[in-house]
Amino acid sequence: MQISIVGYGNTLRGDDGVGQKIAQIIESWNLPDVRSLALHQLTPELAEELARVDLAVFVDAYPAQNDTDRVKVAAIAPGSNRADSASLGHTGDPRWILGLAQTLYGSCPEAWWILVPGWDFNFGDRLCENCDRAATEAIHIIETLLRDREDNSCTKSV
Repeated sequence: MQISIVGYGNTLRGDDGVGQKIAQIIESWNLPDVRSLALHQLTPELAEELARVDLAVFVDAYPAQNDTDRVKVAAIAPGSNRADSASLGHTGDPRWILGLAQTLYGSCPEAWWILVPGWDFNFGDRLCENCDRAATEAIHIIETLLRDREDNSCTKSV
């Protein structure tokens, strides 16, 4: 099973860079069949990568409303959920890129969207303490997703 972890956001805007930082941590694990991408934004070129994998996990920040906000996890499907589908610029919604993979390549993976709460989006290259804790929670969620896939593929091959 081929897996892509796609962490995205602006690493120069504090907690907005949490997706990239998580992707870099997962990349350092050197897991077989797992490719981790740390991107500033989602662009159309990613559609080709997605068409070749079985599972994609997208990781991004969202603005927290209070100190008790938690990591959000959702299964997502391809769609045209871009506010401006004529423009091929920045987007934070991976459903459109899954839809692009489906349209252009006839294939798109099972996909999950992990949204990590962020509290500080000012200029800076560090996560605030709350976001750092939430990043740890998100990493555990991703570990569980990967472990579940590994267990399922072992079961299927027996």
